[in-house]
Amino acid sequence: MPGPQCSLHMLWNTQIVDTCIVFPGWHISSTTAFIFSCLAVIGLSVFYEYLRVFQKKYDVHLAKTLVSQGRGKVRAAGSGRSTPDIEPEESGLLSGRRSLSAAATGTPVPPIARITRAIFYGATIFLSFFLMLVFMTYNAYLIASVVVGAGLGHYIFGSTINVDAVLSDSQSAKTMACH
Repeated sequence: MPGPQCSLHMLWNTQIVDTCIVFPGWHISSTTAFIFSCLAVIGLSVFYEYLRVFQKKYDVHLAKTLVSQGRGKVRAAGSGRSTPDIEPEESGLLSGRRSLSAAATGTPVPPIARITRAIFYGATIFLSFFLMLVFMTYNAYLIASVVVGAGLGHYIFGSTINVDAVLSDSQSAKTMACH
């Protein structure tokens, strides 16, 4: 006779015992194990928010380092005019070529820093998809755990805001993060 089986639901549910989280090895066999699993999911969600903030701080540190080494340039604040400082569109049409701004071409990142950034990015994407899979158990308690952890992590690690970036809408690019 086979042992306990993972119960898989494709609809909203509140099942506790015989729930499996992401893989069969994370099989819930008691209410206590389920509570600890919910706490683990909350912890993973908080850690995800930490990784996002840490990744941004690392990029700021890297950018400052590159500027101090003379490898990158800080954008000027602008001329103070009410219209934006952009090249006229005709300049590309008349010359037959388009000039690329520093923002479009970027500053080369040294290999070690690229590897570090890639590791942070990969870990963030992995964790976001892992949490998406937890969410896709359709278990109300696990979904709540992801949301509570994300909110708690954002509260803990999102204590500051870059007003200039928000007002200039420079952070509007979406990422692959699932939540």
